[in-house]
Amino acid sequence: MNMNNAIFYILVMAVVTYLIRVLPLTIIRKEIKNVFIRSFLYYVPYVTLAVMVFPAILDATASPWSALVGFIVAILFAYRGASLVSVALLASFSVFVVELFLY
Repeated sequence: MNMNNAIFYILVMAVVTYLIRVLPLTIIRKEIKNVFIRSFLYYVPYVTLAVMVFPAILDATASPWSALVGFIVAILFAYRGASLVSVALLASFSVFVVELFLY
């Protein structure tokens, strides 16, 4: 790939990103009153974060099984209301223990 193509690709990505952020602000000027759309927009950041993080969780360890165990432990403790630090430590410890037995 030569330099001109790279600059063109970067410019296209910049324009697309800019349009995605600016168009909703210019098109939708009134407050959104539809309950379904408001609830949908409320959960978009959480879903986006989950979609980005979940594959990284499964690829972060030496074995997908240890990653799955760590994920399950994290979900259980987070659901029970544990703090973020304790959830991360317990999930990491469970991955460590499972990998000790696998290798």
